[in-house]
Amino acid sequence: MEITELTVHELKDKLASGELTSYDITKAYADRIKEKEKNVQAFVTELTDSALEKAKEIDEKRSKKETKSELAGIPVGIKDNICTKGIRTTCSSRMLENFIAPYNATVMEKINAEELIDLGKLNMDEFAMGGSTEYSYFKKTHNPWNLNKVPGGSSGGSAAAVASNMVPWALGTDTGGSIRQPAGFCGVVGLKPTYGLVSRYGVVAFASSLDQVGPITKDVTDCAMLLNIISGHDDKDTTSIDNGEKNYVKALKNDVKGLKIGVPKEYFGEGINSEVKDKLQEAIERYKKLGATVEECSLDVAKYALATYYIIACAEASSNLGRFDGIRYGYRTKNYTNLKELYRNSRSEGFGPEVKRRIILGTYVLSSGYYDAYYKKAQQVRTLVMNEFTKLFEKYDVLLTPTAPTVAFDIGSKSNNPLEMYLADICTVSVNIAGLPGLSLPCGVDSSGMPIGMQLIGNRFSEETLLNAGYTFEQDLKFRETHKPEFKGGAK
Repeated sequence: MEITELTVHELKDKLASGELTSYDITKAYADRIKEKEKNVQAFVTELTDSALEKAKEIDEKRSKKETKSELAGIPVGIKDNICTKGIRTTCSSRMLENFIAPYNATVMEKINAEELIDLGKLNMDEFAMGGSTEYSYFKKTHNPWNLNKVPGGSSGGSAAAVASNMVPWALGTDTGGSIRQPAGFCGVVGLKPTYGLVSRYGVVAFASSLDQVGPITKDVTDCAMLLNIISGHDDKDTTSIDNGEKNYVKALKNDVKGLKIGVPKEYFGEGINSEVKDKLQEAIERYKKLGATVEECSLDVAKYALATYYIIACAEASSNLGRFDGIRYGYRTKNYTNLKELYRNSRSEGFGPEVKRRIILGTYVLSSGYYDAYYKKAQQVRTLVMNEFTKLFEKYDVLLTPTAPTVAFDIGSKSNNPLEMYLADICTVSVNIAGLPGLSLPCGVDSSGMPIGMQLIGNRFSEETLLNAGYTFEQDLKFRETHKPEFKGGAK
């Protein structure tokens, strides 16, 4: 097996035994990036040269037994809205094209404390607004399973880089499904943690009450390992919660006997692709054979979740992005004769069409006369969604849904139809509204060979239960052993 095909826990063991060095691993990934990046287009900023130098340093430290972590010297990829000191952090936007972060996000401090090696900043939809990674200012990322398909978004660069073996694992962010949906489209594992479990400090905000950083990995074990690293209370983030010391890897028991799984019928109705539905039904039967109790349930308010999400998210985006005005922060136009033109042209030229669309929507729902009708009502519905989930988790340990109603779609097929693009988030947004954890993992492929994602939803801070449920399924299905991206088609 090629080095780049190994999971992180396999790489860790080979580092420990001396079979591989950090330089061996990093060089293999650098070569893989050189081979595949021209077609996949997952990176905004490549750091392979500095990564190789750091790998040499860590190997030297390991030889002297001076490394701080058993994961020291393993590479990682970082979504480009996570601040990395001294390195460009662009949010894939012209507005921040030349922004060099003066400090590290808390999650980067944790990554650095483990002595992981940053291979580069990964492409995304501009300011994390999108579901296909077509809204990046720099490039469109392609799905490694079929280069004519989108990888999902907004963490499409992270998912595509992991799926194409250009990074062993990566950090993404999830505001309405931006980790889980690309993970589902690219046949990898993605976890959106409970809101507050992972610090948001140093992550460029889209919607502050919804954003969360999480892992995108090759398998569930790696997912648990990366969650171990990045989770924990942070005084710099007032929404961060102290949930005590956890070891999520130890929670992986490969046993779901007695687990109670609810299947909300609302996620299997109109709009879901028949092949996706069939694979999810097979997954349900697999869980039953593994000893879990599975039954249909109802999440009636799910039909309101999408509208609620886009009102709240756009309102918060409008507020958060107000700082980028060409004076305090961000791109400054050269085309102005007065202050009004400076503001207007800087924002018009600096932001792309999807970001502008959401700022306008957000400003509208927050405006006088419409606040009560839209924003206030959306927050009230949010409470209803949270309450309904709470009732379901009195009866069930985990809820099972599709990650998305379809497999990855063609590049360009939805980018001119915002409503259709937004509907791709219909299975994921309710999790963010309620602040719950959600895990996506592959449950098979469709007739064209494209991955199908299954979403498991847990109660607040039930990541241990969620990860074990995913791990047990993964061990039984053995998806990675039988399916690999084929890089079919040609990048358009």
